[in-house]
Amino acid sequence: MGSPQAGAVDDRLRSMIADQMLEAIIFVDPEGTIRWWNRGAEVLFGFTAAEAVGKSLDLIVPEKLRRAHDQGFRRAVASGHLHKTQGQVLTTRSLNKYGARLYVDFAFGLLKDEAGALLGVYAVGRDATARHMQEVAAQVQQQQAQAAAAAQQREALRCRCRPHSARVARGEAALRHGFHARSCPM
Repeated sequence: MGSPQAGAVDDRLRSMIADQMLEAIIFVDPEGTIRWWNRGAEVLFGFTAAEAVGKSLDLIVPEKLRRAHDQGFRRAVASGHLHKTQGQVLTTRSLNKYGARLYVDFAFGLLKDEAGALLGVYAVGRDATARHMQEVAAQVQQQQAQAAAAAQQREALRCRCRPHSARVARGEAALRHGFHARSCPM
């Protein structure tokens, strides 16, 4: 691997691997302009590299999140550090070419040259929309189950707390045997 020819092959292989990965790889310069967009990004977001390269990240960041995204991006570029995202995979909201909302698991990193100067920010992402929607559906289902259980508890308490005279009206036998009034589901 020490020969110049081996280095050229290694560079070519690295480029081919990155281009053919299923994961989206995006590289953005310090000004926030997309400089590299692989095939995985094309598939995930629907924009070809020709459509995305040279554009702002606003291309895939939902409008209501742009200000917060821009502040975080600027802070990372200015400090040279990823404060909250270093080494973590974050699920973020994004948009595709057709305006559909996506949830994307992204890992972010800062690319620096040999001298430590910041060249830009890269992100490697994978579609997490289906998983996110399943999680939301499970949360809704759990909340509905909790609400139903609470309603049953309230009804049980309501039946137990009926005034004594209402039970007497149903008959002395109901009181002697501890039965609830017929209208009570318990």
